[in-house]
Parts: sequence; C-alpha cells; structure tokens
Amino acid sequence: MEPGRRGSLALLTDLYQFTMAYGYWRAGRQREPAEFELFFRRCPFQGGFVVGAGLGECLAFLRGFRLRGPDIEYLQSVLPSTTDKAFFDYLRTVDASEVTVSSVPEGSVVFAKVPLLQVKGPLLVVQLLETTLLCLVNYASLVATNAARFRMLAGPDKKLVEFGLRRAQGPDGGLSASKYSYIGGFDCTSNVLAGQLYGIPVCGTVAHSYIMSFTSLEEVQPRTLKPLDSEEPVEFLPLAELWLGRVCQLLQVPCDGVNHGELAAFASYAIAFPHSFQGLLDTYSVMGSGLPNFCAVALALHQLGYRAGGVCVDSGDLGKQSREIRWVLRTCGAAFQVPWFETIPIVASNDISERSLQEIIQEGHEIDVIGVGTNLVTCTLQPSLGCVYKLVTVNGHPTQKLTEDTEKMTIPGSKVVYRLCDAAAGLAFMDLMALEAEPPPTAGQEVAVCMLGRSGEARRVTPTAVEILHRPYFKDGQQVCQALPSVHEIKSHAQASLRLFSPAHLRLQEPEPYQVAVTEKLHALLVNMRQSSQ
Repeated sequence: MEPGRRGSLALLTDLYQFTMAYGYWRAGRQREPAEFELFFRRCPFQGGFVVGAGLGECLAFLRGFRLRGPDIEYLQSVLPSTTDKAFFDYLRTVDASEVTVSSVPEGSVVFAKVPLLQVKGPLLVVQLLETTLLCLVNYASLVATNAARFRMLAGPDKKLVEFGLRRAQGPDGGLSASKYSYIGGFDCTSNVLAGQLYGIPVCGTVAHSYIMSFTSLEEVQPRTLKPLDSEEPVEFLPLAELWLGRVCQLLQVPCDGVNHGELAAFASYAIAFPHSFQGLLDTYSVMGSGLPNFCAVALALHQLGYRAGGVCVDSGDLGKQSREIRWVLRTCGAAFQVPWFETIPIVASNDISERSLQEIIQEGHEIDVIGVGTNLVTCTLQPSLGCVYKLVTVNGHPTQKLTEDTEKMTIPGSKVVYRLCDAAAGLAFMDLMALEAEPPPTAGQEVAVCMLGRSGEARRVTPTAVEILHRPYFKDGQQVCQALPSVHEIKSHAQASLRLFSPAHLRLQEPEPYQVAVTEKLHALLVNMRQSSQ
C-alpha cells in the first residue's frame, strides 16, 4: 500500500475493537490511562532473532489516525441498532493526540518476549490501534528477518536481488516485501514501483519470452552500433557471427547447433544496451547455444570498447552450471586475451530457498548474483511472525494475562528494557526488563536478574555497557520525537545491529538461545500476581 494511504486506515481493524471501545465508553472508562506492548513469543524460521521493522509505517498511521464521517456512518450500519448514538459522536473526536509510542529503532535485532513497541494513551484509543499496528509490524518484521537470513547465508560479498512481486500476496504484499527485504539485507529489487516509492535500487534484464520472440538475424533492428570511442556506426551482426565461429571452434561446439534466433535476441539487446548487456543462457541449451552466443556478442561488444554486464541462468543445477560457465568465460578470456572476461558476473535464480542455497554453497559455485522470489516474499518456511499486543497497565495498575499455557502469560507493568554487553567480546549477552520506577543497571556494577523461561532462575551479572533499548518516537499527535531514517540508513542499522551478537545466537539452525531476563523486583511482581489470582 502506498505511503499516502497509511493515514486512512482507522477501519483496517477487527470489529471487536469497536465493540470493546463501546464497552469502555458505556462504563465511563474510555480515558483511563493504559499501556500495551507489541511483542512476539517465538522467533520465526526456528531461528533465534527477529529484525524489527514497520515502525515508519506505524508512525504514519498514527499521525493520520481519526474516524471520518463515512467511517462513522459505516460503523453505525454494522454495530447493533441499540448502540447509543452518543458513542458515535464521541468517536468523531477520537485521534492519537494523547498517544505515546516508544520503540526499538527500526532494523534492530529483537528477541522473543521483548517489546517492539510500547504504546501508552487513553484506554479506548490504544485499544483501537491494536490490529492495525500488528498488521504493519508482523509482515514487515517477518520479511526483514527472512531477508537477513538469506544475507547471512549468502555472505557479505554476493549480490542479492528480490524478484518476488509476481508471487507476492497482492500489490500491498509485493511492495512491502520489496521494501523490507531491502532493509533485511538485499541489494535491489525488480519492483519498479517500490524503487519509485522507497528509493530502492532496481534491476532487471530480459525474460525467456524476449529470446523466444526472435527467430532469425533478419529481425535485428537497428543493426549498427557506434564504438565507444567513435561516432562512426559499425555493422554489429558480422562481428558477432565472426566471434561465434571462433568461440565454437575454441569450445568445440557445433556452430549448426547454436540457435540463431537466440543470437539475434542477444545482438538486438546488446545494441540497445551496450553498457549493460546480459545474456539469459538457458532458453534452449546453456552450453550448446546460450553460452557460445553470449560469448560471441560480448566479444563483439569488447571489440567496440564495451564490457558485457553478466550472464543469467534460472533453471537446472545452478551450482554445477555456474562452475561450467565460469570455466568457459576463463577459457575465452585467456584465448582471446580479454582479462576481464573471466570476471563476468553470473546471475542465478530458480525458486531458490534457504535449503537449496545452502546446498549450492556446500557443493561449490561461481555465482555472483542470487535472485530470490517466492521463498523470500511468501516466507515459505513460516508465513506469519505471530506478534501480539497485550495490556500491561491500566489506571496505573499492572495487568497480567494468566493462563494454563505458560508461554502465553504476559509480563505486567510499565517497563524499561536494557541491553547488556560483556567485556570479553564487546557483544550483547542479555536483554533485561525492569519496572519503569526501578533505578537502571550501571555498567561495571553487578545486578541480580531472573531468567525468563527457566522457572525464574536467579543470577548475578556484571555488564560492561548498558543501553536503553527503546526510544520515544511519537507524542502529542503529530510530533515524531526521533527523526526517522531513510530505508538505506535502516538497512545499515540492521546489519550493524546483527554484528552486536555472537554468531551462536544468529545461527540459522539450532541457534544458542539469547538470554532475556527480568529484575528481581519485576520477578516478584510476576509471582505475586500469579499467586493472588489462584
């Protein structure tokens, strides 16, 4: 969804938010101060972390949050006819002018049970915000995390391209996937609208349909190309055909087996884009046609002063083909004394997933650019993050959800979260939740903590550095307290944030659990509230 529509999402919510709002209003509780926390209970993809994302869109939504005339009229049509008309008059006055939001900076690494957002304000208003905030954070954080995992697997030097628009869950899903996969670590997208809206680099060349549309060299128009250092056009096709003969002889490939429609397509594209020509090799036969044709056209371009941009394959055994292609490029580069030829980038895509990419890496490959679509944007391994939005205080009193399912118990009270670092490696080793009124932990001083998920196991730790995890981002309606970074800055922050943690916590399979703890005082509140409810 384009950014301009974020301000009109007041009805992008579940109906029960309005039935609860009516209940609060009837009870005279609509203005009671309340606080909710948005967090997730388990990390996705059986991993150990999440890259938090979606904050910018949440703030845009909050700045424009209000119920307009048509919204009120629709609510009157769907709520029971017995609903007091004065309630709808009250809804006309509702906005986010008394809402305060604190958040981890967008792109930060976050762990289970630690809030991404802390939302304070009048009870009725902050209740109405629940579903929309969850919608804006859940998918964004899931895709950013998925992209970060692909980046970690591919390594820092490979170029990652998001190709998923045609497989995404609708236009909104496609735009969000492009934006948040970039934040998570991808280099560019094929999505032109995402490039326009968000300033993300875009890339793309040709599809098989372009190659297949040519059947003979007679279809190539125009047929000439100016050398890089001359204004005098040169007939390009004779050059390409001459080089094709030499390449076929070198590679011992029969010239009569090479598809001349493919050669025509390559030549036509090279004439149109001589500075960035790429050849899609697998329309017919990679080794028997596509690669010889590409080499011929690339060498013809070289003769005129240009350098080809790369080759692409999107089918078959990508690792094996990349090794074979690299051998051919090196062979041609050496035989024809074109040193840069052996470094021509190889682009590969073929329903690449985490598993298939890991197999390609283990077997060895020569791929420079990896295109990922379906398994990135649909998050095939886990299609939902599962963020929740839970009430932690109302009227100054802590609240807690108690249930037989201990995983779903919430942590009560207004809290500050601290990220603690150790001396040995300078890495973060624990996130510590404390009640808002407690004094903060101090670097170099021992602090008593109780571990979450370990029956409250007590420990004492001494951090060498302490960071407050959340920052204020929204207050008094239109005021954004922190200047918002660009998508490029968020992407850089995400990579820097990942470097703050031990690789053991970031492993894609069977990561070592990161420690999340509460202070003794907060643990005592948890125990007391649990006991008082029994």
